[in-house]
Amino acid sequence: MKDSPIVIDTAQPRYRQIKDHIVQLINTGELQPNDRVPSEHSLVKTFGIARMTAHRALRELSEEGYVTRLAGVGTFVADARPHSDVLKVRNIADEIRARGHVHSAEVIALHEVRADQQRIDRMELRPGSKLFHSLILHLESGKPIQLEDRYVCPTLAPEYLDQNFAEITPNVYLTRVAPLHTAEHVVRATMPSEETRKHLKVSKLEPCLVIRRRTWSQGRPVSLAELYHPGDAYELIGTMVNAK
Repeated sequence: MKDSPIVIDTAQPRYRQIKDHIVQLINTGELQPNDRVPSEHSLVKTFGIARMTAHRALRELSEEGYVTRLAGVGTFVADARPHSDVLKVRNIADEIRARGHVHSAEVIALHEVRADQQRIDRMELRPGSKLFHSLILHLESGKPIQLEDRYVCPTLAPEYLDQNFAEITPNVYLTRVAPLHTAEHVVRATMPSEETRKHLKVSKLEPCLVIRRRTWSQGRPVSLAELYHPGDAYELIGTMVNAK
């Protein structure tokens, strides 16, 4: 690692200070993918912190996808591809900002539709019911990273169509009006439609990673979404903690 001024925000907890310092080195390019990250011992010596504090900082950076830890080998900067934790429902804008990049969104469609039989079944609706539909392209520093195709229950989010989703994400709005209590995820690779390819700017031979997500609030399905990502520029991770 090159020598550089260490700027620490003393208002933050010590483990958070160390995390922010390492993330800054990654975002500025001083630490490149696969570069070795300072060890726990090195962080203890450099910053005068407890070993437990250094361990927490590196553990959380690993859980958030910034670094990869190899037992007996060391800690290294993770692959630079954007990633998402498939076991969590997170705001795409927050994920992008956490990587030090800029989130923007283009609203392609926002309207009311009549639910087909498949969505009636999955959303537990009565025949003839209507849904709110949005199609939104999320960009990371100007590059398409996710096409969000979402259907929402009008009774649980009645003002959905009135929102400016170029300013806030559906995740933010739905979390506010219909707090999540259950989520179901199905992940698959698929060859995208011509329309999806154009939005994500992927080639005809490139598959997409798709998260099919169904969420519940107040014991009822509130949202059904398909989230498409470029297959060669995105990865999904999952972290499971043993509760025993």
